[in-house]
Order: sequence, then structure tokens, then C-alpha cells
Amino acid sequence: MVKRKPSKPKERLSRPRYVARRKFCSFCVDKVESIDYKYPEKLRSYISDRGKIAPRRRSGVCAKHQRALAVAIKRARHLALIPYVPAHIHEMGSVDTGD
Repeated sequence: MVKRKPSKPKERLSRPRYVARRKFCSFCVDKVESIDYKYPEKLRSYISDRGKIAPRRRSGVCAKHQRALAVAIKRARHLALIPYVPAHIHEMGSVDTGD
């Protein structure tokens, strides 16, 4: 039986596809003192279309401000300034019951 040398993985000779830009916390850049639940229009940009709070890796917010942002979003939801779920889920239409 002939023994073969294990083949080495091919090295990439091309450049990377893109250079990842560093995300900066928008709250740190603007020197925001506190994140307030009373401004839902600012909080909506950190909520997905499904009504979930955006993770840090997507929003680019630092850990300190992400915690404050989550608390502010939850308070705004509790006071009905922001919906818990998107509106299109509730628009079910008429269901035929077969009566």
C-alpha cells in the first residue's frame, strides 16, 4: 500500500473581500449622558422589524449603553410608547370557520 503525504490546505493569495470598519458607539460619540425612554423615535432605530432589541454587534453600541438602551426600550414598551410586537402580526384578517 502506498502512503501519501497529507495535503496542505491552499493558502489564499487574494486580498480579503472587504475591510471591516470599526463601529463606534453613537451614544459615546454624541456624549449622551443618559438614554431616555421618553423619546421613542430615537429608540425605534435599535429595534428590529420583528420588535426585538438589536444586538450590540448589529447596532454598534458599547456594552454600557446597550444595557441602558435595553432598559429604556423596556420602559417605553411598558408605557405603550413602543409596541411589544409589530402591527402586521395582529392583522390576521377574517378567518373562515366553515359555519
